[in-house]
Formats: sequence, C-alpha cells, structure tokens
Amino acid sequence: MPVDEALYEYATDVERRALDAIKEHGSGNAAERALGLGNDTISKAVRRVKARAAKSGYAPGHFEWGTAPGYHMGKVTVQRGADGEVERVWERQHPDQARLAEAMEEAVAAMAEAITPVAPLPAPTGTTTALCTLYTFTDYHVGMLAWHEEGGADWDVNIAEATGIAAMQAMVAGSPTSDTAVISIKGDFVHYDGFAPVTPTHGHVLDADSRFGKVVKVSIRLIRQLVSLALQKHRSVILVISEGNHDLASSLWLRNLFAALYEDEPRIVVHDSELPYFALEWGNVMLGFHHGHLSKNAALPTLFAAQFREMWGRCSKVYIHTGHRHHREVKEHPGAVVIQHPTLAARDAYAARGGWFSERAITAITYHRLFGEVGTVTVTPEMIQ
Repeated sequence: MPVDEALYEYATDVERRALDAIKEHGSGNAAERALGLGNDTISKAVRRVKARAAKSGYAPGHFEWGTAPGYHMGKVTVQRGADGEVERVWERQHPDQARLAEAMEEAVAAMAEAITPVAPLPAPTGTTTALCTLYTFTDYHVGMLAWHEEGGADWDVNIAEATGIAAMQAMVAGSPTSDTAVISIKGDFVHYDGFAPVTPTHGHVLDADSRFGKVVKVSIRLIRQLVSLALQKHRSVILVISEGNHDLASSLWLRNLFAALYEDEPRIVVHDSELPYFALEWGNVMLGFHHGHLSKNAALPTLFAAQFREMWGRCSKVYIHTGHRHHREVKEHPGAVVIQHPTLAARDAYAARGGWFSERAITAITYHRLFGEVGTVTVTPEMIQ
C-alpha cells in the first residue's frame, strides 16, 4: 500500500506515525499486527488525515486544485460522464475559522487600546472575609428567539437583559456579604457567533432575534450590570468568561474587552486564560470552570487534577462547575464535586421539538475558606416576573 507523501503536510503526530508504519510494514493491517494495535486503528488515522487534506483542497483522483487563502474546502459536487470522466466540479469554500479567530483577536486588541477604563468605585464595608459567593450564568443565549407557543416561554434580547438583571438583583439580595464575588459567564452567553445565525463549528441554523450588533451591545451592557451589582455588596469581583460551543469567538472578545475596561479598577479581576478550563483558589477550596462542550462531567475531576495539579494538591475541597446541557446535576466524584448548572433561558424550537425539558433556574453558591459550600440562593423566572 503506497503512502502519499503529500499527506504528511496535513497529518498530526499520531497520523504521521500511522503513515510511517504503513511505509515500514506495507499495509495498515500488517502495521496493526506488527505493533499490536486494534483492528482499523491505522486505517482510521489515514482516513482522518485524508479527510483533513480534502477539506484543504487536496484529494488526488477527486479534485486537485487548492483553496483560496484564508478559506477551507466545504462541499464538493462532482459530475461524471458515462465513461466515468469528470466533466464538472462545483466547490464550496468557507472562511477558515482559525484565521477568523486570529483576525478577531487582532481586532479586539486594537479596540481595547482605545477603551477608556472605568473609574474605581469605593468598596462596601463590613464584608465577611472568609466567604466567597459564586454567581453563575450559563447557556444564557443572548440573541436567541423562543416562542411560548413552541417552548412554553418567550425569549429575545430584551427579555434576556431584563431577566438577567432581575435575577442578579435577587441573588445579590439573598446572598451574604461575602468578601469576594465570582461572576461566572459559563459559555454560550451569546447565542450565535457572528452575522450569520449559525453554530460556529457545525453551521446549524439557529432561531435568532435581532441583529448581531444589538446582541453585542446587550451582552456588554448586561455583563456590566452584573458586575456593578456585585460591586455594591462585595469588596472584590472576579469575572470569569468561559468559552462555549455557541460563542467561541465572542467569549474571546468579551474577555479582552472587559479586561481593558476594568484595568484601572483594583476591585475587579478578569481572568485571561485562553484555555476552556479555568480554576481559582479560595482558601482550602478549589473552584473549577468549564462549559462542558469538550469533556464529559465524569472526566472533569481527572482533567482538572492533571491541569491544575499543584492547586488540586493544596485544596481539601474541589468544586467543578459546568453547564452546556441546560439542566441541573450534582454528583460527587473521588476528590471533587461536579455541579452542572441549569439555565434561565427559555427553550427554543430545537429543544422543544426534540422533547428536551429542564427546570429554568440560576444559583448563587457561597463558599467558606475552610468548610467549602455553606449556602445557596436559587432564583427561578417565576420569582422575578
């Protein structure tokens, strides 16, 4: 089985080793037998690299011309004649998402240079130094359109903004005067990631409300309101904006925007991790954050123990917060409790037609430096209507 040397350009390290094994042993099956690998292991690696090469415009025997700079190959339609010869080829090329992300990051950096940071505000007095309260907004989907006739409740940009502010007011009022507040924007805060209302990775069409420009303005305004409300009760605020599967690029520019906006406010820290996993310490307590789109809940304790091994070793209590699935689940694993948060957002047509139900809610959880979780405030839409 000859190996196409051009495939090495598109291969990962694992796939390069698979190609090398085929060259050495003559075929995928022979390589698997020689290396003691499972059936189809080598073949799967070759299929992956061939698929990746085809998306970049390289597929000998099918189509051989390249793609435009900054684009990747999408759907290709080939018309053959009765003799099997190719007569016409139709290509669909799409903007390279990696390059778009780089361009977005460059644009954000340029915009951030012109942002005038907010002036510092006086801190409240009498806060309890041992306590930290976590306010979690996950799967909030600003820009989603939901209709009560389908999903049971309406949702648009105006409802999202009013609901978020009212929920934060209720949680702040019901929570203790903790020294520190953590506001966790846990992914999918923005429903779609650009001018086209589609998911960034798979291109699924979404029910969208309003123009993207308005979605951006409402998202920024709402997060500023959340931070402002927290500053009125807590001495310091940590803002964590996590990546979600709906807002890969938007989570990036939101992080950079608020880091620039609050750079002169000593009471606010905006996390700047580029990884979709983040953790912080509160005394003996480790708080972990991940949207949930890249790892199953059961795998998160091991992942965080490896990613943050020193912090994990110092902390006697570990709580990992996730979302993505829109419903509540709390499960204790060896060494950590994984808390999957529900969402306040209404069901869209996709969820309603799929038959997926979840109780809409949002929670504020207070942690003690020594004792871990010591209090929870839950707010539902009915409480703030």
